Formats: sequence, C-alpha cells, structure tokens
Amino acid sequence: MSEKPLYDQIAIREILPQSDPFVFVDRAVEMNAGESIVAEKDLRGEEVFFAGHFPGRPLMPGVLVSEALAQTSGLLLGLSSSRDEKGGYFLASVNMKFLTPAKPGDTLRLESRLVKGFGGLYMFDVTASVGDTKVAKGTLSLAQEKK
Repeated sequence: MSEKPLYDQIAIREILPQSDPFVFVDRAVEMNAGESIVAEKDLRGEEVFFAGHFPGRPLMPGVLVSEALAQTSGLLLGLSSSRDEKGGYFLASVNMKFLTPAKPGDTLRLESRLVKGFGGLYMFDVTASVGDTKVAKGTLSLAQEKK
C-alpha cells in the first residue's frame, strides 16, 4: 500500500455492486470529486484467476485490468454523487492498450479521469501501473443503468 486510503473496502463495497471474488479495487487513495480518482488493487497470489492464467507464470488477465479500471471509474461516479443520485453503471465500451503484465505481489495503481459525461454516458481516460511502469492505458465508457 502506497498511501493512507481515503476510502477503504467498506466504503467501496457500499458503492460498487460487485462482490467477491469480483471486486478489483482495494482502496481509493486520491480523489478530486467529479474529475479524477486514484485507487489500488493488491495482487495476491491466491486470487483465483492466477491459477489458470498462466500456470507457472501467473499474470492478471488484461480483461480484469480493464474491469478494475471500470470499477475505479464507477467508484469516482458513485463517490461524486449524492445518495439520491446513485445508480448502477455498466461498461459500455473499452479501448485499451496493454503494455506489460501485472503479477502476484504487485500493487496495481488505477487512475481514472472523467473526460465528459452526456446524459447517462460517461467517458474516462484510464491508466493502470505498477510503480513507474505502465501496465495498461486507454479509454472506457460507462453507461448508467435504466431503472
């Protein structure tokens, strides 16, 4: 862990609809409401996806890195809105470039910046890194669920 968290697992689970083993954000360490967020995920060797991806050389699948960034973006929206405005979001589009793998023992730093929102659609610039090394970067869009 690199910094004292602003939001821990308890606060995160109140915002995100996912549950174990599909929560990929451990803590939020920086936030500028409505603009940007930095979160972290500790990659533990016992996580189920490491067993099959890949035996003998475990790596976090790129789709799960993308999901962690989507959850981080949803967390930004959820923490930035009032309790009355909260709603669910789903990943509407993703355009990612994967640069290097993340592996057990790493702390994945997840950064999301809101580029624009229109109606119930929100676009983000996102980056995942381990230390000074970028793991992935790109853009994604979240759409608010219709009630």
